Amino acid sequence: MLYETWGKIMDIFAIVGLFFGITFILLGQAMEGGNLQQLLQVTAAFIVFGGTGGAVIMSYPPAVLKKAVFLIKDVFMPPKADLKSLVTEIGKYAQRARKEGLIVLEKSAREASDPILKLGLEAVADGADPTLVQGMMESQISQQELEVMNAAKVFEAAGGYSPTLGIIGAVLGLIQVMQNLSDPASLGAGIAVAFVATIYGLFAANLVLIPIGTRIKLIYEKIFLSKEMMVEGVLAIQAGESPALIERKLNAYILENNIGAEST
Repeated sequence: MLYETWGKIMDIFAIVGLFFGITFILLGQAMEGGNLQQLLQVTAAFIVFGGTGGAVIMSYPPAVLKKAVFLIKDVFMPPKADLKSLVTEIGKYAQRARKEGLIVLEKSAREASDPILKLGLEAVADGADPTLVQGMMESQISQQELEVMNAAKVFEAAGGYSPTLGIIGAVLGLIQVMQNLSDPASLGAGIAVAFVATIYGLFAANLVLIPIGTRIKLIYEKIFLSKEMMVEGVLAIQAGESPALIERKLNAYILENNIGAEST
């Protein structure tokens, strides 16, 4: 298969990045004389994370939110696009078409590694116009790309909401502090608690939400490159180009986009 999820090996860089971020923030806080208990405030968590969740739910329809949740696993166990295997696969279909005619692609489409590739091969076997074949395949790719980009925007939007919700939490906390000015001894602790909400908002945005959105875009950028190669390959087969020429064209396509033959 062209795409497969890493079931045994997770993306070590995603894990390391998150680990380093959390570790150095807590280490810095400890060096300032603080402790973990100071950062554990249930009220602040409710305001920031609950408020951010509510804002996101209000901003996006259920289908987009569901896709966003589904893609979280791809951040840590990304699908792998084997572009070298794709070139070999398309070259195999080209050889069959040259020997037996385009009609053989109808049978070959059943073993295609991707639905987009299957769609193109079936359309060519049915004698569809090249413009129609290209339009059908690109329409499917555009729809899939739109779904992924919208899902990534969910995390980016959440990363924009959470710092603002953190400020709201801090202001609400300060309001409570101001109402207890008669007890000066509690003012310092009260102000510290108020600003924990701001920390939650900034932490969630800059260490979790925005990086997740960015990583999803980068992962699927490579996957959609492979789908563009499928369009090029199918159209080249339909045009009657030689299998060797098609493989050279697709390999050059990879080099032009500065991506190795096998990428994640």
